[in-house]
Amino acid sequence: DVDHETQAHGLATTGGIVSHTGVGGLSLGGGVGWLMRKHGLTVDNLVEAEVVTAEGDIIRASANDHPDLFWALRGGGGNFGVVSSFRFTLHPVGPTVMAGPVFWAAEDTTDVLRFYREFVTDAPDELGNVIRLGTIPPLPVVSEELHFRPAIAVASCYAGPVEDGEPAVRALREFGTPLVDLVGPTLYVDHQGSLDDTVPHGWHYYWKATNLTGMSDEVIDIVAEHAYGATSPRSYAAMFHMGGAVARAPRDATAYRGRDVEHNIIIDAAWLPEQDDTVGAAETAWARKFLAALQPHRAGVYVNFLDSDDDTNRVREAYGDDTYWRLAEVKAKYDPDNVFHNNKNIRPRTPAQ
Repeated sequence: DVDHETQAHGLATTGGIVSHTGVGGLSLGGGVGWLMRKHGLTVDNLVEAEVVTAEGDIIRASANDHPDLFWALRGGGGNFGVVSSFRFTLHPVGPTVMAGPVFWAAEDTTDVLRFYREFVTDAPDELGNVIRLGTIPPLPVVSEELHFRPAIAVASCYAGPVEDGEPAVRALREFGTPLVDLVGPTLYVDHQGSLDDTVPHGWHYYWKATNLTGMSDEVIDIVAEHAYGATSPRSYAAMFHMGGAVARAPRDATAYRGRDVEHNIIIDAAWLPEQDDTVGAAETAWARKFLAALQPHRAGVYVNFLDSDDDTNRVREAYGDDTYWRLAEVKAKYDPDNVFHNNKNIRPRTPAQ
C-alpha cells in the first residue's frame, strides 16, 4: 500500500523484500530492504510516530518531542506503545529500476558465493542484493522444467537510473553459467512484490537467523553444505548485503544495533498447511542445525528475524547489553507494568536497578 501510493509520485522509502510485510513491525524492528544501502533502514527514514501509551495517552515522538521514546521506537519493536501512524522521509526511486534475480545450479554455490564476496566489495550504494539458497520458485516467468530445482540466486535492485544499473550488475550476470537470468528494467512496485507468492499467508514458517562476522571461506563452505538440506522444496536461506548508508548512520542515533554487519542470514523453514508434523519436525531440525553450524561466525541477530522460540537471551543478543539496558529504562518510563509484552520483550528497568 505504501509503495503504491508513494510510487505514484516517483518516491519510495525503504520497505521489506516482500510487499505484504506489515509497515509497523518492519519499521519498529529496523527495516531491511532493497533501498537500505542507498537510503538507510526504514528506522533511519522514520521522522515522527504517533503513539498510544499503556495509559491510553496519545503522544507524538520525534527528534524534538519525547526523543528518548523516538530513539527506542527505531529498533526496539512494539515494546513501548501502539504506534498508530508513521511519518517517513521519501526519496526519488524509479518508477522503473534495473532489478531481478540470476539463478545458478546448487552445485555452483561455493563458486558463486566466493565471486559474490568480491563483487560486492566495491558495490555502489545504489545496488541492493539478496542471496537466496533453496529451489527455484515455480514462478510464471521461469520455465516449468526449472521449477523447484535446487539453486542459488542473487537478486538485485539498483536504486538509481536504469542506464547506470545495467553496468553495475553486468559482472554478476556474466559469471559462470546461469540457469536463468531475470534481471532487467522493471517497475519498482513489481519487483517489491516479486517474492510474495513464495511466502504467502497461511503456510507454516519457522525461522532461525544470525548476523555474520564476515563471508569467509569457512562461512561459505558451511552455507553450501547446509543450504540444500531441507526436506521441503519451499524452505530456503537468504543472505542480505548490508553496509552503505546503513553503516554510515550514527551508532547511537537509533536502537538498531547491527551497523557494522556486512551480511546477515535468515534460515526459513516453510511447509504447507496440509503437511503432517513429521515434515514440520524435519524442517525445524534443519533450521536449527544450520544455525548451530554457524555458531563460530555469529555476530548478533536482527530482532525482526527472531522466531517465537527465541528467548530473552536472543533478544539481548539482538541489542547488546548497553542498548538493551537503555531500552529497558525507556520501557520503565512509558510501560512500567510491561503491558506490551507479546513481542520480543524488553522488561522495564529503572536506572537504580
